[in-house]
Amino acid sequence: MPPSIVRLFVSLPKQRPEAQVIGRQLLRSGTSVVANFREASRARTTSEFVSKLEVSIQEADEADLWLELLRDDCGIQDRKVADLLAETNELIAIFITMVKRSKLTTESGNAEQITADYTDKTNWEAES
Repeated sequence: MPPSIVRLFVSLPKQRPEAQVIGRQLLRSGTSVVANFREASRARTTSEFVSKLEVSIQEADEADLWLELLRDDCGIQDRKVADLLAETNELIAIFITMVKRSKLTTESGNAEQITADYTDKTNWEAES
């Protein structure tokens, strides 16, 4: 997501201040999604893992808002915007599933396994 967000930001019209302001907001929230997911992958506890994923969800939802504003209010009809909207919504759905599964696993007493499952890149790729 971040490389695509950065490329979209760079491609926004410089002469359109509203697009630049919204683009900066998108740049901030879009890169924050990945930063928080990275922190989640290094979590020491399941509650820390869930907390960071929940922040990732919030930031992805905010990025979704900025993308919609670029499309709907600024008239940016670039294919990159449509692709990023789809990707953002997919990530939100994935993160919500991870949070729900982590919480259920914590309640059932297998908290350490779920954290290991999601932080092990091999398992993550297999489930994607």
